[in-house]
Amino acid sequence: MTTTQTSVVQDLGTLAHSLSHPAGARCVCEPPQVLADRPDGTVVRSGVIVAKAHAADTDHEALAARIALAAAPQLTGILLPPLSAPGQSLTAPDPSGGPRHPESSEPPAPAPRPVTLWPLGAPVDPTDPGAAPWAEAADLLARLHRTEPPFRLPAMRGPAKAARAVARMRAALPGDPAVLPVLAGWRALPAWARGEVPAPARRAGFLCHGDLHLGQLVRHPAPDGPWLLIDVDDAGTGDPAWDLGRPAAWYASGLLAPEDWFAFLDAYRSAGGPAVPADADPWPELDVPARALTVQTAALALAKCAVEQRHPDEHEQLMIESCARIATLPPELATDHAS
Repeated sequence: MTTTQTSVVQDLGTLAHSLSHPAGARCVCEPPQVLADRPDGTVVRSGVIVAKAHAADTDHEALAARIALAAAPQLTGILLPPLSAPGQSLTAPDPSGGPRHPESSEPPAPAPRPVTLWPLGAPVDPTDPGAAPWAEAADLLARLHRTEPPFRLPAMRGPAKAARAVARMRAALPGDPAVLPVLAGWRALPAWARGEVPAPARRAGFLCHGDLHLGQLVRHPAPDGPWLLIDVDDAGTGDPAWDLGRPAAWYASGLLAPEDWFAFLDAYRSAGGPAVPADADPWPELDVPARALTVQTAALALAKCAVEQRHPDEHEQLMIESCARIATLPPELATDHAS
């Protein structure tokens, strides 16, 4: 962890502690706990408060809209509401390096990272995969997708995240043949799924989470409250099938048990989710998002392996091999999406 990263973590811990600890009371609090520390989000908990520093290149206006969405009454019982709007900021290095004069020896000026505050929730237990709340996640998604956007929102960032993952892989492994199956799968996608053009209008107006996985669910109030979706950094309007794409990709790759996939799909349909037909083959709608999220997962795995100087593990290799297969599949299933 760099000095600046350490500073951000400490500042977040101090902020969360100041809000969680009663004023004037003797402090017997545990040290702040780092829940995540990545360039796109540093999350620190103290007591019942969670402080998050968002990416330095965050669009502040778009983030404000997404935080307002999480606080909107229409989303009560679906999204975890924030404790604050993104009004504070911490200083952290700009991941792009920032512009500077070519002859300057000075480092680029640090960019502020917007900070948001959240109540603590109890996450999914990673040691108990049998208790994973697939049906509950599907019900929340269906309710989210059925909700009319309460105000103007930015586009859901799912395709943009996939494109960023591929760019990260390319930068980590320039010229390495290991990336070729992933790039083949990427090039086989329609332009909208690569974030190059907007999604087809017929599918673009739904309220979406944008980055659904089991790590995006918590029970609130902890530890036994109802499940809620968290992390609205990628939320917005778009194709609701994208939110089903990751579990669909895992099922198609053999990483998600059929009983879990069908519990998820059945719960989504039972709750009136609009991403797939109620009683027909779901794959014409799920095919493109599942392919895109297969590529995204494989690209991130290869980039991580490069940094850690290791070979892909069994699960990562399955996703990479899936990219080679989907690059050879006929594009007919994507016809409607790609139009």
